[in-house]
Parts: sequence; C-alpha cells; structure tokens
Amino acid sequence: MTPTLFLLALFDGIAYAALVFIVALGLTLIFGVMRILNIAHGSLYAIGAYATVSLSGWALALGLAPILAFPLMLVSAVLVGLLLGGPIEWLLLRRIYDKPEVLQLLVTFAVFMILEDVQRLVWGTRPYFEATALQVLGNVTVLGVTYTVYQLILLPAVAAALLLGMRFFLRHTIIGKLILATTEDREAAQSIGIDADKVFLFTFIVGAALAGLGGALASPTTSILPGMGADMIVLSFAVVATAGLGQIEGAALTALMIGLGRSFAVYVWPEAATLVPYAIMVAVLSVRPQGLFGSPSARKI
Repeated sequence: MTPTLFLLALFDGIAYAALVFIVALGLTLIFGVMRILNIAHGSLYAIGAYATVSLSGWALALGLAPILAFPLMLVSAVLVGLLLGGPIEWLLLRRIYDKPEVLQLLVTFAVFMILEDVQRLVWGTRPYFEATALQVLGNVTVLGVTYTVYQLILLPAVAAALLLGMRFFLRHTIIGKLILATTEDREAAQSIGIDADKVFLFTFIVGAALAGLGGALASPTTSILPGMGADMIVLSFAVVATAGLGQIEGAALTALMIGLGRSFAVYVWPEAATLVPYAIMVAVLSVRPQGLFGSPSARKI
C-alpha cells in the first residue's frame, strides 16, 4: 500500500467511524437506560437522511443560502426525535418494558418494518443525493492528499463533541444524574420521587434524535435509498456489542476500530470489506462475551 492510499484509507475510516459512532451513541444510550435493543433505530437514521435531503432541496429551491444546509441537519434530527421518537416510546414501548426481551425485539422490528414502508411511500424508491454541505466547506490537502473538510474535520469534530457533551451531561447535570439514578435502579429511583416514565421518554427522544442526526450528517456523503437503515443498524449493533452494551466511551473506540478496519479492507481486500466489522466483533466476543469494556453482571431472578 502506497503512502497516498494509506492516508486515504485512514481518512475514510475516521470519517466513517464518526458517523457510525453518532448512530451507535443513540443506540447504546437507549439500551443503557431503558434496556431495550431498538431495531427501529436504523429507520430513524434513514428518515433523518431523507428529511435533510428534502429540507435542503426546499431551501435551495427558495434561493436560500447553501450554508443553511447545516442548521437544517439539526432541524431534521430534532424532528426525528420529537415526531417519531416521542410517540414510539409513549404509545408503544412504554407498554412492554416488563415484557420478555424477545417480545421487545419483535415490537421494535415491527416498527422498523413499518417505517421502512413509510419511507417508500413518502420518498419512493429512487436514490437521492444532496452534497451542498460538502461543497460549502470545500477541500483540504494533507500530506499531498486532497480530502473534503466535511468528512475529515467536521464529522470527527461532531462525534468528539457529542462524546464529551454526553459524558458531561450524564455526570454533571441534574437531568443526567436523574437518568443515571433510573438506570441503576428504577424502583429505588421511583421511591424517591423520580418520574421514570419521563426519564425514559426523554432518553428515547434523545437517542432517536442522535440516530436522525447520524442520517442527516451522512446525507451529503452517500446516496439516500431504501435499505440504508438496515445496513446502519446492523453495523451499529456490531459497535455496541463489541464495546459492551451501554458503554458510551467504549462505543467510540470500537467504532474507530471497525471504521478503520472496514476502510483499510476496501483498499487492500475489497471482497472482505463488509465482513471485517463483524469479524472484529466475533473475535472480541469470543474472548470477552461481555464486550471490550463491559463487565459480567448477575441476572436478577
């Protein structure tokens, strides 16, 4: 591998890892607090991408400044969290918290399938692509390699900011401490006056918004088409399982491992690129079934 290809693979891996981490962050937050593996997370990611493309196209059609593509990404993420995440938790998931895990998986899978069909009804099956954000920021040259500022700087910066922001929020704010208390022991938290239902609703809205934000940020870098949510949820599960369920900091490192592994495989052994992330997961879980950063815990009976 030449130095140029090495740098390209490194930059691709970092950018891809940043996107995967943002989506996995929402997934691991929801599981860490609510103990539900939300398969519908992948559809929320896809809808975030579709919403961003639609809003950006509308803004450009009105002759608005291209720089508005960035705040519209945040708007899309908030809309996904409030209009989809909130109702899903309030109307559906709240009814199955005390049900078997298999039923929870089936319910969230059903939501995933419904949202996949909603995407086809609203946006059809043709691919969408809107690269305004890439064009606004332009390119940068690093050691003779030209790369987009959006992917090389913005995406990793957003991922790092979300990691640090989530750590600070959970450990140093009142709402974050309420979330941690509910996570540790829901019954004890309720006995001292914490409204666990509101905590779960807030957590799911934030997790859904993070999925939508991941899709919004991915929209300038890839074609938006049916099935993209399924690909991302499987990869996000690989990141979360490799790190250890509920491990936010660990998810950042495993996303980087998987992103770099996949990227270098594209340049060295393209046929194995889709296999590498799951090979890493299998290798880790074979040695540490609880994940790299997880710890064994006793099961309550």
